[in-house]
Amino acid sequence: MMSRDYYILNNGRISRKDNTIYFCDCEGNKRALPVEQVDSLQIYSEVDLNTKMINYISRYDIILNFYNYYGYYTGSFYPRKKNVSGFLNVAQAAFYLDYGERLYIAKSFIYSATHHILRNMRYYKVEQELIDLILMESYNLESAEDIQTVMGIEGRIRKTYYRSFNQILKNGYTFNKREKRPPKDPVNALISFGNSIMYTNVLKEIYKTQLDPTISFLHEPSTKRFSLSLDIAEIFKPLIIDPIIFSLINNKRLTKKDFMYEDEICYLSEEGKKKFLSEFENKMTTTIKHRKLNRKVSYRYFIRLECYKLIKHFIGDEKYKVLKAWW
Repeated sequence: MMSRDYYILNNGRISRKDNTIYFCDCEGNKRALPVEQVDSLQIYSEVDLNTKMINYISRYDIILNFYNYYGYYTGSFYPRKKNVSGFLNVAQAAFYLDYGERLYIAKSFIYSATHHILRNMRYYKVEQELIDLILMESYNLESAEDIQTVMGIEGRIRKTYYRSFNQILKNGYTFNKREKRPPKDPVNALISFGNSIMYTNVLKEIYKTQLDPTISFLHEPSTKRFSLSLDIAEIFKPLIIDPIIFSLINNKRLTKKDFMYEDEICYLSEEGKKKFLSEFENKMTTTIKHRKLNRKVSYRYFIRLECYKLIKHFIGDEKYKVLKAWW
């Protein structure tokens, strides 16, 4: 049976008995999580656990991702990495140090993000003027000679894209500007929540490969984050997260009651998180017929494939061709 992510939104305790993990919430409700079927635990609440349980799940490469009170990512527990390769680490670092190679990879991430942004805008029949502005910036990307210019183009593309949200969103939802710290309205809250989930899911797929998550190309490598996850997430945020947001709002799956306000911070209620996570899990397990592999591939596995393509690029096996959804 395919393993999957499990989401824990209630306070409680995680324990182990034989080959089963149990989550018992504060009301005494017990939920069994067979260890062979658990890929990761996404913990959105206060949970008690002990080192014996952590040592046990490490044997099965189960990842724990933790989120704060507002539902935003705070950190992870990763078992000892087994897929390691000194050769690949050196090769990956060499591609970062070669500025021309770094620029090629950085641009590739933005080409893909732009493709998926335009795909969304065309699907919702956004006015052509905004689409043309993004196409113009995309053309400028080709001649960009440094990472700062690439990041500037990406910023302008996303700013124009956000302008189109008021043409896409229905049911009284409006979007004025992107506000991250903190999000002050429902749409910003959804973007921040979704991007946080995307980051951890990309990081999880990187962990399953020999890539080093700290050596990145678009975002500058940092001592406080896994910046390669930020790079690859650029591909998948408009492909996965944004359509979920549009669907939840436009189909009235989310209502104003699913949002809470505290000290000028807007965030999803527990019920709102459940709705979003349910939609996200449905999306990630949806399969598409892969043109090259000639078999069905889930959205989740597309992330892993992107990691594999980067590895092939670093070892000189096959030039990196970034994902551009064809379906």
